[in-house]
This record gives sequence, structure tokens and C-alpha cells, in this order.
Amino acid sequence: MKTFTNLSLIILLALPLISCSSTPVSGKSSQKDIPQQQDRSTINQLGKGDFDRMADVEIRENIESLRTLMLKLYKRNPKELKKSTSDTAEKMATWVFDGGAQHQYHFDEINNLQTTDAIFLAFKPEYTGDRVLAFIVGLQTMLLKAHNDKTDFYLTDSLDPQRLYNVARNIEIAAWKLSNARRQDGTLYLLTNEINGAEKNLSFEREFGKIIGRTDLYAISLAEKSQRFISRVMQNLATAVFLPI
Repeated sequence: MKTFTNLSLIILLALPLISCSSTPVSGKSSQKDIPQQQDRSTINQLGKGDFDRMADVEIRENIESLRTLMLKLYKRNPKELKKSTSDTAEKMATWVFDGGAQHQYHFDEINNLQTTDAIFLAFKPEYTGDRVLAFIVGLQTMLLKAHNDKTDFYLTDSLDPQRLYNVARNIEIAAWKLSNARRQDGTLYLLTNEINGAEKNLSFEREFGKIIGRTDLYAISLAEKSQRFISRVMQNLATAVFLPI
């Protein structure tokens, strides 16, 4: 079991590197340092097991991916940012992801909605507010809920692999909606990937793939360790419903 745990941790840490290695930038190295726990040498690490550290890495890297997606969405949809603030996208993302202790992910701009309710709001025809904020806050709060609203884990914590598996499926559904949900005139609510004769940009899909891969790996590893069965659900993304968290 120890060997399995360590191997899973290595794979989890390597997932972002694998995804990045396929898109090198001319003249620059595409390699990234393997992320490390900031407090890995402090005394609080004594209260953590291998699976707690895996959870720390998984949730931290997934939140960082959501931050990246928010910035990319605002870049492709600048009108949405102006609905919320006159600040830059970077400042907005910092407020959303680093200000959780203050706002608790309750924003008047999205009617204080969270999880799947906020995601649905992003694709409602009558909604005139910031669709990027609604979509990202929905994903973030859904991810946190599956982790018992925590980002730091210890031996006394207990995560449910089924909830983690379900949130990975929900992120797949949300990503599908983002790329396919359209207004009555046929235009997308939010612009993401771009494929044309001169340019191909699939970076949104890759970022979602990283989140789903990390979450699935941890859910399966946790189920193996705790000998808990995961009920796997097969759905057609076009008609899929969000799973309970």
C-alpha cells in the first residue's frame, strides 16, 4: 500500500507537466517545477499522511487551473469582466480566489449562487451579469464542496471518493456546456477554444482535462486505500445532469 500511495502521489504531481509538455513555446522551455508543499518541513506535516498530502496537491493544483481558466475566459470575453469591475482580470481573479475568507464565494453579481446553480446561471438567456464569474464560482464552490470545503487535510479528515468522482463528472458536463451552450441566434454564451485555418487554440480543453485527471486519480486512489466502491455513471454529455456532491 505504501508503494501504491507514493506512486499515485508522483503521478498526481506529474499531471500538469505532462499536459504542458505538448505545447512548447518557441525559444522558451515548457518545463515547470514540480509543485511542493509550502509547509512541507513544518510541524503540521506530522499530522498528515500520504493521502492527506495528495489531497493538498490535488485541490491546490485544481484551484490554480480554475484561476487560469478564469483569466483565459476574461481574455476571450472582455465584456464580461466589465460587468463586474473596471480592474484587470488578474485583480479580479485574485479577489475571487484569495479573498474567500472575506466573501465566502457569495457575490451579489451572481445573486449569491454557488455550485451547479451558479453554473446554470452562466447559460441562462435572461441573465445579463458576468457569466465568467458565475461559471468559475460555480466550479470552485462545487470543487470545494466535494472536499468538505477544505483545502488543507490531516489524518482526522475523511473525504468521500464517490463525491470526488462525481465532481469530476460534473466538471466534464460544465466543460461541455461551456463549449456548446448557445443563444437563440446561435452564438456561444462564452468564447473558448478556437479552431480555424490560421489558428488552433485548445488550451481550455487541456486545462479542464488536467482538473478532471487529477480529481479522478485521487478519487480512485482513495477508493483503493479505503476499500470503498465507486459507482460509475455513464452519461451522454449532451443530456447529462449534474451528479450530487
